[in-house]
Amino acid sequence: MPESFDKLSRCFLERSPSNKIDLMKALTVNDDCLLGVLQQGGGKQIEFPARGDVGYPDNLKLVDAKFLPKRSLKTLEGHGAFFHAICHIEYTAINLALDAALYFAQMPLAYYRDWLQIAKEEACHFELLQGHLREIGFQYGDFDAHSGMWDLAERTADDLLLRMALVPRVLEARGLDVTPPMIKRLTQAGDLTGASLLQRIYEDEISHVAAGTRWFKFVAKQRGLEPEDAFQRAVKSEFGTLRANKLNREGRVLAGFTENELNRLVSL
Repeated sequence: MPESFDKLSRCFLERSPSNKIDLMKALTVNDDCLLGVLQQGGGKQIEFPARGDVGYPDNLKLVDAKFLPKRSLKTLEGHGAFFHAICHIEYTAINLALDAALYFAQMPLAYYRDWLQIAKEEACHFELLQGHLREIGFQYGDFDAHSGMWDLAERTADDLLLRMALVPRVLEARGLDVTPPMIKRLTQAGDLTGASLLQRIYEDEISHVAAGTRWFKFVAKQRGLEPEDAFQRAVKSEFGTLRANKLNREGRVLAGFTENELNRLVSL
């Protein structure tokens, strides 16, 4: 097993945010040896971790999303909670991208390059957001967070079609819907730095959702499935219906959704 694979595994399981970021920065996306091991299923030698072992900080308390209070940007604590929630999403996104690379074998090498690159970009997002959170006066772990994104990763752990359909194309695509209004709220609140950070992240996230779209369609065609129908079935099986009345159509089209797909989402 190459040293680079061991480093990748340690990065996935690392609980310290600063150590995880350092390990991500040292990761080489185009390491042919690492990519080859991933393609051959080297990751299968690591037991799929339970949620508590996935690399969240020890001081972070995970609760059901319904127990998280809504806070206003008009208060310091509310402003901190707002950015803490986004920090948590980006930190979880690092683990989701690494998981996509580690646990799904027999894909083209480009698949592993994509998800390792996405993991590096998510780490960059987290580092930027954490820096802004500190400027506000808080640290990652100061507020409770929810486990919904990782719960869905566990439920799709054995099916790459569902993983690509539901994590990038549902959960992360929701970020494309809600981020422009969030940028507007921050601008109105006078946090131009925060608004600028979210604008940068939004532009990167379009490419991340596009990668999910690309590999979802690849797997669907491998299985002889019509991609749009397969996506519709996946969404219905997991969520039943979606609150899709405020889709960011422009952003989603850039991320690989078709207008027909978006119309079908709205009609779910």
